[in-house]
Amino acid sequence: MTRAIRIHETGGPEVLRWEEVDVAAPAANEVLLRQTAVGLNYIDTYHRTGLYPLELPTILGREAAGVVEAVGDAVDSLAVGDRVAYALEPGAYCETRVIDAGRLVRLPDPIEDATAAAMVLKGLTAQYLLRSCYRVESGDTILIHAAAGGVGLIACQWAKALGATVIGTVGSTQKAELAAAHGCDHPILYKEQDFVERVRELTGGAGVKAVYDSVGRDTFDGSLDCLETRGTLVSFGQSSGPVEPFNIGVLAAKGSLSLTRPTLADFIATSSQLASSSSELFDLHISGALRIEIGRTYPLSDAAQAHRDLEARKTSGSTVLLP
Repeated sequence: MTRAIRIHETGGPEVLRWEEVDVAAPAANEVLLRQTAVGLNYIDTYHRTGLYPLELPTILGREAAGVVEAVGDAVDSLAVGDRVAYALEPGAYCETRVIDAGRLVRLPDPIEDATAAAMVLKGLTAQYLLRSCYRVESGDTILIHAAAGGVGLIACQWAKALGATVIGTVGSTQKAELAAAHGCDHPILYKEQDFVERVRELTGGAGVKAVYDSVGRDTFDGSLDCLETRGTLVSFGQSSGPVEPFNIGVLAAKGSLSLTRPTLADFIATSSQLASSSSELFDLHISGALRIEIGRTYPLSDAAQAHRDLEARKTSGSTVLLP
């Protein structure tokens, strides 16, 4: 038996239950993983509320780090004692679990477990956004919404390392200072300033090459208005709610714009893709170009409070749950 945060129905943070659950022996291609740190991500709230439905009951969470305690008969890529991490594998809010060995990445020695849990899903997200959805080049000017969030702080630093000028929206002066300390050249306090007007001012009316938007409904129209001709809107989240249906002719009218709604799973679908993306992420961190900001930690058993604080926008950077 082990303990886990599980839901039996969808709803608010109160549906999160700290329970004992069974753990099976690893199958041929699986490992038994003792988890040491679990990442909190906004997608966890979508699963909890039912916005992204899951079969119930279920253990929440998609990201963690830990130590291999047993391996299946067919596993030759990992050994007992290896430190590993993963992203996008359901069932992370637990102390111990079995997991497909092919979905794990071995952690380099300089990367601590809590740091890994804070960076893998968010860092791989930043990697595919900046390197694949719109490939940022030196000299580009881009806009990142929620620049002081977990993905935002990583994306700001990564874009800055690529030579871009980074504009970011934030919700408070404290978050503006945090974003600025992590590569955001021009933080915009969206509650006090019209971010579209400010972006146009900062770019001399031209607009930006790309907007990376995890907010969704509240920022979608404005994000389109921030783009230069033939610019790209990467809509990869919906913390304010889903984007309403719209006429795609708007993209033509606003300057032959491009729009993509990607998901990380399609960019790390194979073991080789996962390994390549992870390697780029880890190398950037080890080089010193990417600092991981762990804003808060909570006991895993207190996941409900972590969810409340995340949804109330009381967190910044990455949040880690400790089993």
